[in-house]
Amino acid sequence: MKVLVSDKMEEAGISILRNEEGIEVDVKTGLSPQQIKEIIGDYDALAVRSATKVTPEILDAAVNLKVIARAGIGLDNVDIPYATKKGVAVMNTPGGNTVTTAEHSIAMMMALTRNIPMGTMSMKQGLWEKKKLQGREVSNKTLGVIGFGNIGSIVANRALGLKMNVIVFDPNITAERLEEDGYESVSLEELYKRSDYISIHVPKLDGTTDLVNKQAFEKMKPGVMLVNCSRGGIVNEADLYDAVVSGKVAGAALDVFETEPPGKTPLLELDQVIATPHLGASTLEAQTNVAVAAANQIISFLKHGTVLNAVNMPSVTGHILEKLQPLLLVAEKIGLMQSQMAGGAIRSVTVEYAGDFPDVDLKPVTVAAIKGLLAPFVKYEVNSVNAASFAKEMGIKVSETFSQETENFTNLIRVTVESGDEKNLVAGTIFGKNDPRIVRINKFRLEVIPEGHLGLIHNIDKPGSIGSIGMTLGRHNINIARMMVGREDDGDRNIIFLRTDPPIPDNVVQEISNLELVNSMITFEL
Repeated sequence: MKVLVSDKMEEAGISILRNEEGIEVDVKTGLSPQQIKEIIGDYDALAVRSATKVTPEILDAAVNLKVIARAGIGLDNVDIPYATKKGVAVMNTPGGNTVTTAEHSIAMMMALTRNIPMGTMSMKQGLWEKKKLQGREVSNKTLGVIGFGNIGSIVANRALGLKMNVIVFDPNITAERLEEDGYESVSLEELYKRSDYISIHVPKLDGTTDLVNKQAFEKMKPGVMLVNCSRGGIVNEADLYDAVVSGKVAGAALDVFETEPPGKTPLLELDQVIATPHLGASTLEAQTNVAVAAANQIISFLKHGTVLNAVNMPSVTGHILEKLQPLLLVAEKIGLMQSQMAGGAIRSVTVEYAGDFPDVDLKPVTVAAIKGLLAPFVKYEVNSVNAASFAKEMGIKVSETFSQETENFTNLIRVTVESGDEKNLVAGTIFGKNDPRIVRINKFRLEVIPEGHLGLIHNIDKPGSIGSIGMTLGRHNINIARMMVGREDDGDRNIIFLRTDPPIPDNVVQEISNLELVNSMITFEL
């Protein structure tokens, strides 16, 4: 079996691969996309860091590729949905560099506060600018942490050690969970208003791109200092420049940029801005840890069928995976549907197994449900290994129950989620050997194939309701591929589940919701 290492990795990881019987390793760094495309078909595994871009074109050429291992956390450079479609496992190494990145954030905050880069530059020029470079104390100041994941939580913990007051914005973690650890949960607007320092620790998603922009800076306390060691593009650099020039932001410490390397940019010409070239995870310890972890993941997968830290499949051995695969799929789809029904911070998840199941540990199935539930919130960082720990960090209580009541099915998975003021139940099963179905949503029984562009409509059970919905979709040239109707057991309401060829735009959802016999409509992407 052949492994291609296409990015620079610590020798400790490469040595593990070279010393493994049955594994042949080629280290070829600095290749162009075309060069990788020309040779990738010969390899069973690919080990990368951030330089190699694993595109659909490369994956199409990778006819023998079984696994991609990223020596690090971020997977922005890998097209995960397409890799999944091609049957390629994608793994990262969570935990290998979280402490390193958190420490870098603290170091950047201290360097910014005490003018260490400017002081060093001044001294090397033979100057002694003691008054000009007067700094601040961080003790008793308020640090606002945006995002309380693996890295953000460590930054918050270190800040407590510096005697800072730490406030946190993370809509996916309950206030009770944060208060238990000594932090205050606040809204994003409140964080902007109260923070002396702001440190950003969220992934780059559609909802976080340009999160910190002109409007955000206007809400901040005058003289605030900003630290970003997460991802470029979360802070709007043009707006940050204006905020620094105006004096609203007293200083900024940046390890990441919208374009990397950023080249000559006005932002870096400001004395109040310090920067490093994406060094957050760049320590010898971290790089050794992630290289060793990636090497061991590749060996375990290729030789034993064991999946470790996968972001697109559960972490189980090959034998158990074969037994559980259909259940894992339906559980993850249920979780994904529940995430899109949630009405606020999720408090609890109960997974109930009813009927006959394979004689194996069902914990991976529970984890698959949690993975689906959390995926929209933490995107590609959630996987079958860390899903449970993410849930714990977010203050979500997870429980399993077992019963013999199957509602006329051989086996049934019921997932109940409490969020905000709501409590939703979604149940699913397997038809035949491998076909997942959603068979219940709260009080409504129906049969839904959980895939594609879906719309869920609550309507009054009267003549004309379905016709008005169909006519509305027709006016907008939206074709219904499949329609399922479920009736409330003890009422006069229906639910209609639609699968459409194109997704239903928000304005059409609103138009349908306003129909006389329709109570509400939401859409799902499964």
